[in-house]
Amino acid sequence: MYQKNLLEYRPVADQNTIITNRKAFHDYHILDRFEAGIVLLGTEVKSIREHQVNFKDSFARITAGEVWLEGCSISPYSHGNIQNHETLRSRKLLLSRREISKLIGETTKSGLTIIPLKMYFRNGRVKIEIALAKGKRLYDKREKSRRKTIEREIEAEMKRR
Repeated sequence: MYQKNLLEYRPVADQNTIITNRKAFHDYHILDRFEAGIVLLGTEVKSIREHQVNFKDSFARITAGEVWLEGCSISPYSHGNIQNHETLRSRKLLLSRREISKLIGETTKSGLTIIPLKMYFRNGRVKIEIALAKGKRLYDKREKSRRKTIEREIEAEMKRR
């Protein structure tokens, strides 16, 4: 499901993908990925089907042995009624006990962050891909953009010859 790139692994786009957090690859070093289910209300699922989701400033937090998605904005359903959902509520992520204990160990000892990378449908259910990530420094971002520019120039020169 992943396409190998020289610099990093990127998910292959498919028709079931709802949203991808492209900024995460720019701001973080992705170390490990996990697939998690997510507990949603009916109106949230309907909004997600309309692609009314925003990952800006979202992250996952571990509290009392459970993983919660914070800051993920799912807009209210357009045809909803009084029982429409809150936009920025915390949503529980469904992971196995082993995965949760691994996340707890990695985030406490080495100061890593858990961020969402992608939301998609699998067998009619909403799944979210989360990642253990380490924040990039400004000079890392500059180095990556410089390398990208050099590669682009090399490819253009190869095409010209």
